[in-house]
Amino acid sequence: MYLPSPPAPTSPWQLLYGGAHRLRRHWYRSRARRLPRPVLSVGNLHFGGTGKTPLTAALAARLRDRGLAVCILSRGYGSRGRGVRVVSTGGGPLLGPLLAGDEPVFLAGELPGVAVVVGPDRHRAGLHALRHLEPPPALFLLDDGFSHLGLARDLDLLVFPAADPFAGGRLLPSGRLREPLRAVARASAAILTGVDPTAMAGTGEALAQALRPHGFTGPGFASLTRPGRPRRLDGTLLPSGETVFLVSAVARPEGLTAQVRQLGFPIAGELRFPDHHRYPGPSLERIATAFRASGAAALLTTAKDRVKLLGRLDLPLAEIAELPIRAEPEPAFWRWLDRELETLGLGGTR
Repeated sequence: MYLPSPPAPTSPWQLLYGGAHRLRRHWYRSRARRLPRPVLSVGNLHFGGTGKTPLTAALAARLRDRGLAVCILSRGYGSRGRGVRVVSTGGGPLLGPLLAGDEPVFLAGELPGVAVVVGPDRHRAGLHALRHLEPPPALFLLDDGFSHLGLARDLDLLVFPAADPFAGGRLLPSGRLREPLRAVARASAAILTGVDPTAMAGTGEALAQALRPHGFTGPGFASLTRPGRPRRLDGTLLPSGETVFLVSAVARPEGLTAQVRQLGFPIAGELRFPDHHRYPGPSLERIATAFRASGAAALLTTAKDRVKLLGRLDLPLAEIAELPIRAEPEPAFWRWLDRELETLGLGGTR
């Protein structure tokens, strides 16, 4: 597989914006605070829609299954809570998405045995976790952490979506990048998510080679993004061929639509909201009305949206279903990660 590397932007605005990012990185270089436990970061250069959250869940589960006490640190984007908040001590969500954010609550529900703590100052959040969690974390997994330069990390995993790996190579306002592509020089490894299962071979290396002109020196890997069998919120599986009405508030809703069609579920209608939408009352009424009018057998949504809709829609649980999504990195990635963990003194029990 060949991935062409986009050229560096040359417009005055792009150069100015890129310069501001260089100054920010330089300022933090000697000021980043370090936690007394290893920190692994999962992040992206894009504005959403990279498959980062399923990959974070897969990493946390793998680390937990090695016998390590894992704590996910998140800023709790979109939440109204303040300060450090313990979302889970490993037994499921203790807070709702309004106070904690949708992704932390989703991760807390998906990962028994993994702690989740949110707060804008993730160094402070990590120290809080070390003081109050039992057992104390053996390592921290920094969710959406690539641009969070205030916290030093030991491994930086940078995620790129296969559908749009380099976002045109441009920053806002004409592009979709948070930082210039040259920021990849900070990454320990690059991971292409949502790869076609028939095109896994060589894809990770192709990503790494495409990033070399921008200063990347680490390995590249590929990861599948697999949808699971839709399950109604009453616990029953959604029968194949049932007509569904889609509701989502994600960065790339077209990807969800394609996955549902590939699974063989006819779509009677769809409502798309902005990423991290909080679903206020008018949105809930609009969803219920549109679903009933569609004649669909079930309202189908994402796991991230389910945590915000559960108990708030005027619909029976049997009429609401969730489409689970999981990330499956290639075996070479896990071998590389095992070696890195050994270097950090995190052999675990396996």
